[in-house]
Parts: sequence; structure tokens; C-alpha cells
Amino acid sequence: MTRKLLSKVLIVAFFLSFTLPTEAQRRKKKNDKKKPPVAAKKDSKPKKGIQPYAKVVTKKHTTDDGLFKVHSLDNKYLFEIPDSLLNREMLMVTRIAKTASGIGFGGGKQNTQVLRWVKNKKQILLKVVSHNVVADTILPVHEAVVNSNFEPILFAFPIKAFSKDSTATVIDASPLFDGDVKAIGFPQRRRKSYKISKMDKSRSYIDRISSYPQNIEVRNVKTYVAGNPPANSSVGSVTMELSNSMILLPKTPMKRRYFDERVGWFTSSQTDYGLDVQKSKSVTYLDRWRLEVKDEDIAKFNRGELVEPKKPIVYYIDRATPKKWRKYIKQGIEDWQVAFEAAGFKNAIIAKDPPSKEEDPDWSPEDVRYSVVRYLASPIPNANGPHVSDPRSGEILESDINWYHNVMTLLHNWYFIQTAAINPEARSNQFKDEIMGRLIRFVSAHEVGHTIGLPHNMGSSVAYPVDSLRSATFTQKYGTAPSIMDYARFNYVAQPEDKGVALMPNIGPYDKYAINWGYRPILNTSAEEEKPILKGWIKEKAGDPLYRFGHQQAGNIIDPSSQTEDLGADAMKASSYGIKNLQRILPRLEEWTSEDGENYDELKTMYGQLIGQFNRYMGHVSSNIGGVYEYYKTSDQSGAVYTHVPKEHQKRAMSFVNKELFATPNWLIDQNIISKTQYSGSVERIRGLQVRTLNRILKTGRLTRVIENEVINDKKAYTILELMTDLRKGIWSELYNNKTIDPYRRNLQRAHLDRLNYLLNEAKDQRSPRSSGGYFKQTAVNISQSDIKPVVRGELKRLQRDIKRSIPNARNTMTRYHLQDASDRIEAILNPKK
Repeated sequence: MTRKLLSKVLIVAFFLSFTLPTEAQRRKKKNDKKKPPVAAKKDSKPKKGIQPYAKVVTKKHTTDDGLFKVHSLDNKYLFEIPDSLLNREMLMVTRIAKTASGIGFGGGKQNTQVLRWVKNKKQILLKVVSHNVVADTILPVHEAVVNSNFEPILFAFPIKAFSKDSTATVIDASPLFDGDVKAIGFPQRRRKSYKISKMDKSRSYIDRISSYPQNIEVRNVKTYVAGNPPANSSVGSVTMELSNSMILLPKTPMKRRYFDERVGWFTSSQTDYGLDVQKSKSVTYLDRWRLEVKDEDIAKFNRGELVEPKKPIVYYIDRATPKKWRKYIKQGIEDWQVAFEAAGFKNAIIAKDPPSKEEDPDWSPEDVRYSVVRYLASPIPNANGPHVSDPRSGEILESDINWYHNVMTLLHNWYFIQTAAINPEARSNQFKDEIMGRLIRFVSAHEVGHTIGLPHNMGSSVAYPVDSLRSATFTQKYGTAPSIMDYARFNYVAQPEDKGVALMPNIGPYDKYAINWGYRPILNTSAEEEKPILKGWIKEKAGDPLYRFGHQQAGNIIDPSSQTEDLGADAMKASSYGIKNLQRILPRLEEWTSEDGENYDELKTMYGQLIGQFNRYMGHVSSNIGGVYEYYKTSDQSGAVYTHVPKEHQKRAMSFVNKELFATPNWLIDQNIISKTQYSGSVERIRGLQVRTLNRILKTGRLTRVIENEVINDKKAYTILELMTDLRKGIWSELYNNKTIDPYRRNLQRAHLDRLNYLLNEAKDQRSPRSSGGYFKQTAVNISQSDIKPVVRGELKRLQRDIKRSIPNARNTMTRYHLQDASDRIEAILNPKK
């Protein structure tokens, strides 16, 4: 029984073992007919993770060897980063290389930051390093500073491979540059005005990546979708070429030299928590080249002999520069030799031609080892001298001066309008090459001054008495200003009888003093130990106007002794001489600009330039009203830092404006020129000149300073009532002498009422900027609680009374209508409809 049952079970098992595989095979064949065969998964995708070097960097790649090896293929760029450069600090500078119309200029810096490449497991991280907040590594507070400044990760790259000898790491760097990484692209602060929403990757690409011994240069074209593009609005986007320069910073930073605001300088700064003070404190230090004495020359230097630096400052002249201008640009560079000699160095700054392509095919102006004067075929009438500096020490690593072709147009127009009255060489549309060359040399020297650390010194030109600028002996020795870094263009003060006067500034006493102060080595001392020595050098020159630094001011001119484009210590006197020269030029303007067969475009341009120069004089003078002088001092020096412009000086300024501008300047209205250059607008042009100066005088901040002056200095001050009275009697003089009011004066008088209406009914409160230093200054005004409104209201009532008295005696119908209208306007200002 058992044996029989077991036999049956075995038969069933055998049957099933035979049947099931057969059925499975039958079903598999059926399914195979329905679906095509699928390749193995491991063959359908590229391998992930770290690969052998030869599979990542192939023979098809092109390799550029430099700071990193850069391997390129099909617009993909691999960086081979040596282990020795991991964790080293590098400076990334983003500039516009080629600009879209209306967006900045070629060479314009957009962003600067310090980066480091860090290995983390299977990734390379690109971190942003901050040097804004620091503390010495040996101090306990250093740990707190580090914890409060954890370095953000800008980008993470998977490691593709290691070099054959395992001393370098390969990554694909393409996504960093062909994507929209804002920190190294067009910055967010600049996107707002063009309403940029995103980058269009389909219209963006990496143009090239080049590797040099100390830097890597990336050129990438970016197209951004824009709601408000500055040009080609139908496209709805802006396209520009950006340059990213990644520069290896020195392993050992240069010794700093600490800043003092009494000597103008471009600077870097940090907040140092390691100082022995009871608060966080900012330390500021100079941006300057590393000029060092050779070890074998230290004894000579200590004896006062001139020595050559270990490494001089060398500027190369761009191959694209026209040959006839190269020598003048070189002369402008080497004009600074005399300033560096004052600092103890000879041959410290040198100009060179670059090697030809045959001599050195690898030489490139983009190589950070070379500073280059770049000649740009651009209509921009300008030049600029930016530099790249190490944020840890202020060491200038490289500088490229951007020289735009049309700077010559600017030079021509300045030189013509400011000197043609006394200078036959300036009386043409096209100057002789040697004349233009001298002007190019002047601008070259000015721009080089920026690249070696010096900002504009607008307080320089007031050091010279106005009449000294008419002396050939004085100007040939000292130039027209103590510093070439001032905007003291050309000598508009000199009169035709002043034979042999110099027409422009040179490297002057201030420039030599500043370079000595910033560059003279103080051997065997720390940066901290240098401070009292440097302060002593400043005290030696304290009080001498030749060595004064005056900040450039933008927007509001507070200090009238630190203005652009002015000359001499007395704006009224200098401007009087300048106007006399303009009056000499105007009748000859057509003769000096006309060419047979040509139209009157040059005449139109130079007539506009002449009127613009006249407007500058009005600005120089009117800024004295309500002005405050600023002379930087430290607590160990006597006297005030800020002093109000003397009363008589302000009254002279107001009298000058009333006489030269508000009394219609009929000499400017040349009907011959107007008839050949414009079909309308001559009346409007004079109105515009007058209104700009009127509104400048009646700024709320200026009036507030006038009120403050009275509070501080009482009867010694030029008061707001005196200002308003002098202005009213000048602008409305016809009310008091019963004369006809011409169209120009009627426009001016209505403008005066409009400005008083603004002050009474429209002006808003103003706040002072957080810092009172620097370029931008603004006087705080609480307009509703100020004396300004009561004074303006009183002036309007007085003026209305005087107008009503004059209406019956009006000399003609137009004058009467104008006065009736003015009275009605005042009524509307005093009692506006709600």
C-alpha cells in the first residue's frame, strides 16, 4: 500500500518536473515575439564615478598647460587641478569684455571675489573666501571669526579622474561658465534696471578658456532675457561677452601699508576682531605695487642713493595702438619716474613694446604677468585705469589701462575751448600730430596715476593763486596744478598777453609727495610700526596747500575748493578770465571750424562745447554759496576740519552769477552761428543754463548749510535772508529800475517762482548718508520744520507786493502781461487749491 502510493507520487513529480519548464519556455518564446530584445543596462548608460585618466582625457582633447591644464573638446572644458593648488586662494575678477549697446564699457569690472578649490570625498568644491572679517590665527577669537564666516560653496564638481601620477584631479568645469552663475556673471544689482529674468542657454556659450602660468582666462558669451533692454528692444534680450580672470594669489602676502585719509589712495579694508580695542575695528590699507629693495642694494638705499627695485612696474603698449601714438603713451607712463625717484627708486616704472608674434607667439595681454595699455576701437570718449589687487594685502597684481580711440575727441574739444584764445595750435578741427601727442601723453600719465594707486585729487588746483597761472616762469616750473590727478585740464586763465605760459599740469609736488609716502620702503619694520613714521611725513607738509588732498565729490558739491575742471584759488577771478577768453573765441569759431565743402557740424559741436565751458564756470562759482571747506586733520593737529566759506566770498559768488548769467549773457547768443546750426532752441538753451544754476543755489541742503552758518557764526555769516534778497534783486531787477523785461529774463523769473513753489510745497525731507566721507555727501533736511519754508513764503509775499506796484508802470504790454501772470502764479503758490 505504501509502496504503491509512493510510486504514484513519483510519477506526478516527474510529470510536473517535465511540464513546468516546457510551459515556461513556451510562454517566453511567445513574449519574445512581442518585444524586441533590450540591450544590457550596463551598456545603455555611460559609467558613473571616477574613471581612468585615459578615458576622460583622450587624444582628441586639446590641452592648454598653465596654472591648471585645460583640456577642451566639443565646447567642453576639463580642468586638471594640481593637488599643490588645492586650498590656495585665487582671485576671480569678472569684467565686461564686449558690451551690448548702453551697458557699461569694455573692461568694466562687475565683480571681484576670492575663491579656493577644495577636495571633498568624490567632489571638488569651489568655495568663496571672505577677507572682510579677520583675526590673527594665534588668538582665541580666531575660532569665533572662522565659525562666523563659514565659506559658502559656489559650485560642486564630481571628480572625473585623477592624473596618471595621482597628483592632480580632473573635473568638468564647463557648467560653471556656460550656466548662469550670478557671482561670476552679470551681477544681480545690474540686472534690475534691464529687467533681466534669466539667461537663455541656447544663445549662450563658452568662447574659449586659456591657461597661463599664474591665471586662467575665460571668455563666455551670455544672452539674458530682458524686459527693458537698452538697445534692440524688439529682440527682448541683451547679449554681452564676459571675461572671468582667475588669478593665483601670492603664497606670502605683501606687507601692508596703512591708509591715512590725508593722502589720497585707492584702498582695501577688513574688519579685524583681533585688535586690542573694545570694539570691532576696520583697518584700511593701500593698494600698491610690490616695490622692494634688492638685498645687495640695502646699504645704498640707506645712504639715500637711488636703487632699482627687485621687480619694476612694466607696462606694455597694445599691438593695436597706432604707431604714431605709442611714444606719447610711453612718455606718459615714464613721466612717473620722477615721483618714484622721490621714493628712492630709479627705473621703477617702464614702458615697453610687446614682443612680436614671431618673437613670442604665446605672449598675450590677458596673461596676468603683463600689464597692458589696451587700445580699443570704441566711440567712447574716455580712458580708464583699473587694477587688480590682493584683498589680503592691497598688492596690485596687474593693471590694464583701457584707451578708447575717441578720447582724442575729448582732448581736442577741451584743448580748443580752453586755450584757443591764446594758442594758435588749438584753432582747428584737426591738430598736428605732435600737439595731439602731447595731449595723449597728459592723459596717459593721469591714467597711470590711477593704476599705481592714486585717486583724483580735486583739492589740488586751488593751491595756486589765480594770477600765478598767468606767469610763464611759475607755470613752466610748477604746471597748472600741484597734481596731475586733479581735473585741472588746460590753462583757461591765461590771457593773450601772457606769453610762454604752460597750458597743462605735469607730475607735480603733490604726486611726488604721495608716491614717496605710499612707496618708500621702511625697512625692518612691521606695518604697525610704520604708522608713526608715515604720520610724521604728513605732519611735515601739514598746512601747505601744495600737499593737500581733496576728495572728488559726486552729486552735491559741499566743498567748493575740491571741484572738477577748476583752476586757481578764487573761482570768481579764474572764471572772469575764462569768460574773457570765451568771448574772444566765439567770433572766430566759424573761421576756426569751417572747411570747404563740409557742413556746419563742427561749428555746432564747438559752439555747444563753448556754452558747456561757460556753464562749468557758473558751477565753480555758485558752489561757494553755502559751501563748507573740508581739510582732513587728526586730533594732534590744530584747527577745524570743516569751516564755512567766508561771507564776503559767498556774496561775491552771488554777485558774479547775477552779473554774468542771470543778467542775460547776450554775447553768447551769436545769431550767425545759430542761423547755421539750429532751426530753434536758442532761447531754451539760455533758459536751461540759468535754471541749472538757479536750482543749484536753491537746493534745500545748500540753504540748510546757510542757516547753520548763521547759527554758528552769527553776523560773520552770509544769511539766508541776505541770499534771498540778493537773488531777488538780481533776477527781478526790472521791478526796481522800471525797465522792459526781455524773453530771457521772463523765463528766468518764472523759473525763480517755480523753484520757490518747489521749496514751499513740494520739497521732501532729506537724510544724510550713513557715512559722511567719500564721494557722496548730502545735508540732512527736515523741510517742514526748517526756516526754509517761512523764508520762502516771506519772499513770495514781498515779491508779489513789488510786482503789483510795478504793473501800472510796465513799459510795454508783454511786460505787463508777464507781471500780471507772475502775481497770479504767486497767489496760486501761496494758496494752492486743495
